[in-house]
Amino acid sequence: MKIKALVLLISISFMANAFASSNEITNSPVMIQTDSLLRHVVLFKFKEGTTKAQIKEVEDAFSALPSKIEQIKGYEWGLNNSPEGLEKGFTHAFFLTFESEEDRAIYLPHPDHKAFGAVLTPYLDDVLVIDYWTK
Repeated sequence: MKIKALVLLISISFMANAFASSNEITNSPVMIQTDSLLRHVVLFKFKEGTTKAQIKEVEDAFSALPSKIEQIKGYEWGLNNSPEGLEKGFTHAFFLTFESEEDRAIYLPHPDHKAFGAVLTPYLDDVLVIDYWTK
């Protein structure tokens, strides 16, 4: 029994050292973990004078995209309610999830995404987009 436990510990130690050595040799950083998700964060600032009905049209058009573009794996949105006063006029936050950069690459030029842009553009003062891989 003691010999089996010793052999098991030596095997685990050997595999850990081999793994560490192989990472040192390649010296390549791991860019994407297999369980990571690609987040696409979009913030809108609307032009002065944009009506509630026009903003609702934009909200509805954006909210329709997940049913039209299968690469969107997650979607949520909301209105700014931060008490910090640092929003710089941005009022709307949209949060999309993709499983890969390839999925995002399909989404960006997708005809339904472009059609949404045509709805949004007349009312848009500024936009901020940030994409990141979850850790």
